[in-house]
Amino acid sequence: MDVERLTGLEKSLPTSAAGRSVADFLASGPRLSDCLTPVAVLDGAAVDANIDRMARWCAERGVALAPHGKTTMAPDLWRRQLDAGAWGITVATVSQVRVAVAAAVPRILLANPLVDPVGLRWAVDTFTTRTDLALTVWADSIATVVSMDAVLGPRPAGRRIRVLVELGAPGARAGARAAAGALAVAAAIRASPHLELGGVTGWEGALAVDTSAPSLTRVREFLHRMVVVHEALLSQHQYETDEVVLTAGGSTFFDDVAEVLGAAAGPGVTALLRSGCYLTHDDGTYRALSPMSRAGTPFTAALHVWARVLSRPEPGLALLDAGRRDLSFDAGMPEPQLVADDLGRVARPLVGAHVSALNDQHAYLRVPVDSDLRVGQVVRLGISHPCTTFDKWRRIAVLGSGDDNATSPDDDDPCIVDLIPTWF
Repeated sequence: MDVERLTGLEKSLPTSAAGRSVADFLASGPRLSDCLTPVAVLDGAAVDANIDRMARWCAERGVALAPHGKTTMAPDLWRRQLDAGAWGITVATVSQVRVAVAAAVPRILLANPLVDPVGLRWAVDTFTTRTDLALTVWADSIATVVSMDAVLGPRPAGRRIRVLVELGAPGARAGARAAAGALAVAAAIRASPHLELGGVTGWEGALAVDTSAPSLTRVREFLHRMVVVHEALLSQHQYETDEVVLTAGGSTFFDDVAEVLGAAAGPGVTALLRSGCYLTHDDGTYRALSPMSRAGTPFTAALHVWARVLSRPEPGLALLDAGRRDLSFDAGMPEPQLVADDLGRVARPLVGAHVSALNDQHAYLRVPVDSDLRVGQVVRLGISHPCTTFDKWRRIAVLGSGDDNATSPDDDDPCIVDLIPTWF
């Protein structure tokens, strides 16, 4: 899944990378100080620790994990998650399914209905041929099933597509609004010659934006309704697959999902989480909301962006060379954390600063009026909601992991030990 040759035009990477293979470039010992700003970096040791910790957490509770791959769209990182025991990878679009197929992900969960005719025909053809891979999709209405059958009906019989019934709630995102509707969708799936009923799914994150007691109550009530639908189908022998999947769980309530859905798992029934942001964690939304944070033992934030001070036009203002094209901003502004005279130089805490606004290529960094922050210095920014930072970078440098001789990302000038390509 890698592009063998670098062009020298990759965002923030040294121009010395031009024409070199990734392996050759990494063998030359590049360091953070060789990069242009802004530059997004991953702490490789933190990524590995987060992956290992989540894998152990799931194993201890008897639940499986299909991390949401749309968080990173980085098959190299998916492979680390799979190697740590992940059941499969979750994606959100047919284009993302294609990336997962190219990466030979063994179990691919499309967390959406598959009603695009071109994509649906491609999926049947692909997975009929690729018997080493498995695709599972969602349906929340009889109209979804009818739409799929209309596309597949005239075609020669191929491999049946595994479908999970999606349960929702009034005012939420997708999903059948009540158990009776979900059971009707299940019956329509069973009646289709092209589909097979494989479980029940839902997304509890649509029901709550915080972790207050009322929000947690709504989430758990929803999960119990999922179990009711599942148990009705199970007791009536409606499932058509050897492995039944009962799945929910983003990155905020996966502890509740593991408890409620895990209790309904058993022989032939897999309780499956889809959490994705644990991989890099963050310095915003998930630092506050993650179950690990709420338990007092948070994951480690592994994704940061370094940006350079371009201007000090007023005593309390600095402009940085990173903006909306480089940083997440949909779930909170970036968090200024450290300042250094340059990349690879000794960094110190940046106190009393905050980002008030972003333009396409600028961040408005507010500092105390007596701040000695200077043009040319660099600031490390923490990220809130990693998904929408990953999609702004085609290559992300990994610092100080995977080589016993490499420096740590906490050293002044850490080595770049990997370049992670993304496929947005």
